[in-house]
Amino acid sequence: MRTALVAALVVALVAPLAFAQAGGNRVRGQVPAVQAAEFVGKEATVCGVVDGSRFAENAEGQPTYLFMGGNFPQHKFSARIWGRDRAGFSTPPDQLAGKTVCVTGDIRTANGRPEIVVRGPRNLTLS
Repeated sequence: MRTALVAALVVALVAPLAFAQAGGNRVRGQVPAVQAAEFVGKEATVCGVVDGSRFAENAEGQPTYLFMGGNFPQHKFSARIWGRDRAGFSTPPDQLAGKTVCVTGDIRTANGRPEIVVRGPRNLTLS
């Protein structure tokens, strides 16, 4: 019994270290947009319905925002596409409202909410 307890304790302490060293910063599978906050600091694929979008053409960098898990300002997650990256998309990103999309990248916090900066069409798929 004691050996099993010690073995379980060793696994519990060592496994997270091994996972982190083996690229443990990547979340496997898809993360629902409403749960993205749980994975800030990780690379993940976040999926959800685009509840609203905004092309801020007069703002610095001309970003397009895709809001998921609610529309701005109640959204739970956003995807940001910089103006310089917009041309690579066959459908303008600001026309994705109502569509289910998956975005892949590092989840960071912007204005207190989780966000992924989408670097191009390879990081955004329609579901």
